Amino acid sequence: MGDWKSEVKNIVYEGQIKVPYKWNVGETGSRFFIGLRDKQEIWGVQCPQCKKVYVPPLKTCGTCFVNTDQWVKVANTGTVESFTVVNYSHGMQPAKPPLVYGLIKLDGAGGSFVHLIGGIDPAKVAMGMKVKAVFADKREGTILDIKHFAPV
Repeated sequence: MGDWKSEVKNIVYEGQIKVPYKWNVGETGSRFFIGLRDKQEIWGVQCPQCKKVYVPPLKTCGTCFVNTDQWVKVANTGTVESFTVVNYSHGMQPAKPPLVYGLIKLDGAGGSFVHLIGGIDPAKVAMGMKVKAVFADKREGTILDIKHFAPV
């Protein structure tokens, strides 16, 4: 068959695609978002085998592959494990730049998740900083019901 790759020319298309879509978050995701929307509470699920608490919740433990059906309320406080400052504007961003995305490990959770950090000069954000969830005034059942995390 020969070296077919030598005859192939790479084609690169540059551009930006905005693809709005909707999906069903299912029973587990719905319960998580309803807690945010209606009670301003953050809930996760605990694996019955390894005891890791997943936030946002997962239907199945990523380590043990068993169903996770024990709901656990976690604190709305946590620690910034890592972060990045975004200084450019893009149509898919939830806020105008500069904005800070942080990897937040909530107190009581076994892992971390990415969310906005606000209420602070981006130059002053630091790893290890304690933060607390600030909930949006108008909540609609999405992850942005947590407006951002602010320094404690």
